[in-house]
Amino acid sequence: METLYPFLRRDPLDVGASTAEKARASLELRRQVLDELETPLATCAAAMAAAFRGGGRLFTFGNGGSSTDARSVASLFTGRGRPAVSLACDSALVTALGNDVGFDVVFARQLAALGGEGDIACALSTSGGSANVLRGLAQAGSQGMVTIGFAGSGGGRMAEDRLAEHLFVVPSSSVHRIQEAQATLYHVLAELVSADAGQGIAHEDVDHPGATEAGA
Repeated sequence: METLYPFLRRDPLDVGASTAEKARASLELRRQVLDELETPLATCAAAMAAAFRGGGRLFTFGNGGSSTDARSVASLFTGRGRPAVSLACDSALVTALGNDVGFDVVFARQLAALGGEGDIACALSTSGGSANVLRGLAQAGSQGMVTIGFAGSGGGRMAEDRLAEHLFVVPSSSVHRIQEAQATLYHVLAELVSADAGQGIAHEDVDHPGATEAGA
């Protein structure tokens, strides 16, 4: 057993205490980022809502666990009636680009083909240093897209190179805690965008009171 799994603990572990401590740390970090990033979240939500109103689409991307988070983000918005797609979902396309061109361009190439000015690019990474994620953001920025980044560990090159207009850095070096806090942030972001869209509809009804009556 030790030969196959040398990383297993030899000393006894209090599972209950360990779980409680992880839950406490996770909750504390989520509360911290929500408090610190309240204003940037609202600003980002407003930019996204404006892009959607203008016909923009949301493209999300990331690697590994962050690719599943990217899919979750896309699902959150499609569930609210917003056009969104995760660029990591098409395994045939991703592997073809990775094999024939290079893994560094698997997101940038898709954005070049599918995206355009007024669309939204949302990149997720725990390190902020994945080459294909960085190239995807750079490509999105060059096309006039709204760029959003989620990172941890200080933000990495995503922060250093200022590749995202709206950057949310989780102050942790733990991959688990980073992804948990990121999940909280993008769920709140989806709620804020929905709320902004609802206000936009209300304003339109006030500006054009006959529209509701005509459609009734």
